[in-house]
Amino acid sequence: MKKLIVCSTFLFCGIFLLGQSYDVAGGMRLGTDWGLTAKYRFAKKTSAEFIVQSSLQREELILTALVEQHSPLISRRFNFYVGGGLHKGWLTPKEGELLKDPFGVTAIAGLEFTFARLNLTWDFKPAINLVGGEQKLYKQTGVSIRYVFLKKNELAKNKKRRDRMRSRAERRAEGGFNWRFWEKKKH
Repeated sequence: MKKLIVCSTFLFCGIFLLGQSYDVAGGMRLGTDWGLTAKYRFAKKTSAEFIVQSSLQREELILTALVEQHSPLISRRFNFYVGGGLHKGWLTPKEGELLKDPFGVTAIAGLEFTFARLNLTWDFKPAINLVGGEQKLYKQTGVSIRYVFLKKNELAKNKKRRDRMRSRAERRAEGGFNWRFWEKKKH
């Protein structure tokens, strides 16, 4: 019973944490289709993912743009995400085929784990072709391995650090801390 209470507490507390521990990550996607993937966090729990992939089963190249909502499971480094977006493909038709290039909507749901600068995901990504393509519905699963280029708030932290260093340098140049802060400084 104690284990159930402790696990439940961690699970429900984790829901209120932020959704991701990075801002920008990029790498490879392997699975039913293979390709390159890049993710950019533009809000606390929301990210944009771009995937360029080629199929092992069909002669086509697909570009997918997704918006995903992240929810932490245990911590912000291990989370669940869902989302959707659009895809556009380019077919290499076989001789005698008159297929249109695919265009449609894509959904995604998966698990994500980030450790240091390594981001691993597993997801299910069904795609419905509204126009063209060999099939109307593609069901894909994949594992993405990404390198974290920018950790969460890294740019803001670097700016704050530069501002602090500049302030320290200015104080040293002026002779230390201004104990008469109520008086205006003479330049």
